Amino acid sequence: MIRPVYSDGGRVFIIDQTLLPGRLEPIEINTVEEMREAMCNMRVRGAPALGLAGAFGVYLGVRNAAISDTAAFHLAVNAAAERLCGARPTAGNIFWAVGRMKEFASKYYFTNIKSAADALLNEAETLAQSESQASRSIGLYGADLLEFCRGILTHCNAGALAAPEYGTATAPLYVLRERGYRFDVYVDETRPLLQGARLTAWELAESGINVTLIADSMAGAVLRDGLVDAVIVGADRIVRNGDAANKVGTYALSVLAAAHKIPFYVAAPFSTVDFDMADGTMIPIEQRQPEELSVFAGVQTTHPNARIFNPAFDVTPAKNITAYITEYGVARSAEELKSLKDYGRLRG
Repeated sequence: MIRPVYSDGGRVFIIDQTLLPGRLEPIEINTVEEMREAMCNMRVRGAPALGLAGAFGVYLGVRNAAISDTAAFHLAVNAAAERLCGARPTAGNIFWAVGRMKEFASKYYFTNIKSAADALLNEAETLAQSESQASRSIGLYGADLLEFCRGILTHCNAGALAAPEYGTATAPLYVLRERGYRFDVYVDETRPLLQGARLTAWELAESGINVTLIADSMAGAVLRDGLVDAVIVGADRIVRNGDAANKVGTYALSVLAAAHKIPFYVAAPFSTVDFDMADGTMIPIEQRQPEELSVFAGVQTTHPNARIFNPAFDVTPAKNITAYITEYGVARSAEELKSLKDYGRLRG
């Protein structure tokens, strides 16, 4: 299974997702600014993976700083955290993971720079292990929901490149494959950056799962023709009333699923859940560069005077979501999601 962000002997690596599907290549990240650039430019992406990038980025901020006392240590942690949290504002996992690193640092007794950096690295690796376990658990719960399906549709990439080892939306697919089930997965290409075509289709095909790539605009016809029994997607932030932000196009897919009476599942760990936000209107939606829409493969595809609207995400209302699949179980409402969160807090 792929680890999108990981450490090896104190060095930090990411899988550069902009090189896929042509090359699966890790690159070393040495500084906070390099990590921020990788996050902003989609070299590392997917909410859980972005959270881990934030955690390891805080470690890099301390590892590279000239620190001799506690005050300087906290200053370095906070400075790194601020830079990293500003990279992708919609992804709640960044704020969760960086917040965990800040909380750890606030309780750490500083003696010297090496021991402080090592302690932060260990905490980041602990978070990575926790996300891996959550991914597997999501897969187990989700597989029980999807075992009847002959066809499953997903949007964007919520696989192992987005969350370590099993992913979120793809985790049940891998578990079903392990259990010997046969099924087809339809993958939206996910314009404009083609995360479905470049990443999800590549992941699933490499793992031996039957995958069919479709254009985003084909989803309605695929649902109408009865080729799909369920839709499953990931999330970048889920808020208190159950609204969920995910890659732009997810909202339209949820409307299509409702119109065709097909269950629409959101799979995400609780590191994605933000109960400090009341509803989806509060979620900051990242606006991407216009060139992502106006240029394709180096060729201008529209009139230079055409205005470009390019939000990276949209918000699916809770009423369109059949259930949330988490590491602590399946919730069929925002109230049940809150109960699961409390259960997880008690376990933690």
